[in-house]
Amino acid sequence: MREVRGQYEELAELAGSLAHEIKNPLSIIHMNIDLLSEDLMEIESPSSRRCQNRVDMVRNQCERMEGLLRDFLKFARLRHIDLVPGSLNDQVQQVLNAYQAQADSQDVELQRYLDPDLPSIRLHSDSLQSALMNLVKNALEAMPDGGQLWARTYSTRGGVNLDLIDTGTGVDDNTVLHMFEPFYSTKDGGSGLGLPTARKIIEAHGARITVQSEIGRGTKFSLQFPVPARLG
Repeated sequence: MREVRGQYEELAELAGSLAHEIKNPLSIIHMNIDLLSEDLMEIESPSSRRCQNRVDMVRNQCERMEGLLRDFLKFARLRHIDLVPGSLNDQVQQVLNAYQAQADSQDVELQRYLDPDLPSIRLHSDSLQSALMNLVKNALEAMPDGGQLWARTYSTRGGVNLDLIDTGTGVDDNTVLHMFEPFYSTKDGGSGLGLPTARKIIEAHGARITVQSEIGRGTKFSLQFPVPARLG
């Protein structure tokens, strides 16, 4: 098992290095496509307009690839994170506050039911917020015409839980089965790395994440965090 883990880590490091090497020339291509587009705008002819359309298509694909590489590098680089005592409620509040304006614009009501007596957990603030932001972003994308998102924290015998429940479109069982697999996506242009990265972060906290969903009714993500005895 240790040998297999070592091989996996070596392969992940190699893949991350390769993605980084691809990122540099891709940035140069993107920059020169922008310059070419500026040159074409100075030429008014049917052929230049056709060329402009092709340039726009290449630029769009460059931007898509750059986004994919950014997401992949986040996924590949996540190894070990240093955990310190902190408040899960504070992390949830900061993430919801960050998305409040978007929720208001979509007529989505954010409901907070955060246990004030919640024990501390060990966490890494930046990475945990990144994972929670991905979950909230997905929830808002599932409610383009409005709805509700409930965030609830509570203690259990086994630790501290967070439920994120939305009244969005929901997904089918097959999507639930595969949504945490790298590169699996049902969104146009999606990298398929957002939820796998979120899961990786949550598991690096010693926690676990589960999901339930029903088409037409919504989706529930449940996160279960352990509470070390000395922090409880």
